[in-house]
Amino acid sequence: MEEELSALELNRTWTLVDCPPKVKSIGCKWVYKIKRLPDGSIQRYKARLVAKGFTQTEGVDFLETFSPVVKPATIRVVLALASIRQWPVQQLDVNNAFLHGDLSEIVYMALPPSFSSNQPNQCCRLLKSLYGLRQSSRMWYAKLSTLLISCGYQQTDFDYNLFIKIENKEISLLLVYVDDILITRNSPSEMATIKKILDDHFKIKDLETLKYFLGIKVAHSSKCISLSQHKYCLDLLSDCGLLGAKPAKSPMDSSTKLSQDDSPLLQDPFIYRDLVGRLLYLITTRPDITYATQQLSQFMATPTQAHYQAALRVLRYLKNSPSRGLFFPRNSTLQVLGFSDSDWAGCPDTRRSLTGYCFFLGESLISWKTKKQTTVARSSTEAEYRALANTTCELLWILNLLQFLHVSCDRPLVLFCDNQSALHIAANPVFHERTKHLEVDCHLVRQKAQADVMKLLPILSSDQLADIFTKPLPIKSFHMNLSKLGILDVYHPSACGAFKHTNIKSITARIQKIKPTFNIHNIS
Repeated sequence: MEEELSALELNRTWTLVDCPPKVKSIGCKWVYKIKRLPDGSIQRYKARLVAKGFTQTEGVDFLETFSPVVKPATIRVVLALASIRQWPVQQLDVNNAFLHGDLSEIVYMALPPSFSSNQPNQCCRLLKSLYGLRQSSRMWYAKLSTLLISCGYQQTDFDYNLFIKIENKEISLLLVYVDDILITRNSPSEMATIKKILDDHFKIKDLETLKYFLGIKVAHSSKCISLSQHKYCLDLLSDCGLLGAKPAKSPMDSSTKLSQDDSPLLQDPFIYRDLVGRLLYLITTRPDITYATQQLSQFMATPTQAHYQAALRVLRYLKNSPSRGLFFPRNSTLQVLGFSDSDWAGCPDTRRSLTGYCFFLGESLISWKTKKQTTVARSSTEAEYRALANTTCELLWILNLLQFLHVSCDRPLVLFCDNQSALHIAANPVFHERTKHLEVDCHLVRQKAQADVMKLLPILSSDQLADIFTKPLPIKSFHMNLSKLGILDVYHPSACGAFKHTNIKSITARIQKIKPTFNIHNIS
């Protein structure tokens, strides 16, 4: 607490003034936390003076609160690129980050607990942002981004928390997630320079090689970079009392279709909502539970006993494999491969279809999603075509991001679909009763394919890697699909060499035969 008050005084966070009449100052309190290392041991004790932002009045104490954070897919793209190009990845932590933001509003706060003044009726007029204020994150982001831009960094429109600096073929990339900063580069001098600048302005902790970031353990080897949430997964199992539960071999039974059933409602729905919320964060490195978590998240309002049992099944599956994670191999080509799939009328309640897709940069899985479509599809072809449209949007975002990073792919961008009818609609401008009702935006697929932005190719259903994101698969098919995606146990001695079991290389070999002048209209 003394260290925190010293930091506040050194930063000139506030000044003591007489509280103006008819002004109600916001309160504050102390918040204590134990910071732990990845192995669970205590790193340090932490005390924060936090303003009671929930008492702020919009339009008086604050105007805007939004502050962007880096997308998980952006983090995976940068780490995959760093792995392929053998770039080091280092981490910085800003001390008392929110205290550096300059407030544009006039905010009065009550004196901190155990802090007294010689004069009565005094309060703190905040000059800098403080933890707990609604606008603190926004003010800190504005201060940091302004400094980075003044140092020659460019900010991308595709992710505002990704900054790049290029000088004489030397590239430096910087990712920002609130007060955590990742740096990767091929220029040792630039990394030392930006560290000194940040330390001069904000006082940073140089954590050197990236090891633990946002609850994600990052391991480096000569063969790959691996990501896992092993500790987070074990903490989740421990909190739910399932460390000794019988493991399950898949997150959801292949015969299960969750719906608004007649089973008894949960007495405390908060337990279910908290569990599903924690699973949503776990899918950052666990694509294998994406479909199950998407299904569970549909029933947050009125969860039943059946829904809760399905959620516990996901936990029992995690018990079987708490250390699974993503691998970004270093020996990989720079090529974007996408897989698009759909489950027609997969929702029993609304009869809407599911869209599932995944993308690889070389052999590194960088993006995936399971999402219910917005309208009811009249046929499986329509469902697949709508899924292709959503997948194309994600592909364009990845393409724009790579162009901003000055990354040129070795081969054309390829999108695989296992529905021949959807490929025909994308290749030929034919309108009939089955397609005339489709929204115009769905034909984005055809437009980008004809412009040679991407290549649409057919694929066998048995090779469809997005199948795991659209339906609960039988156990054998589920684990076969997992091995193809490259989701492996990070603590297995031969994990980095297990990519020989995937079919990404065989698919890549097929693409080597594609000529740059490939015509999408020739697909049959």
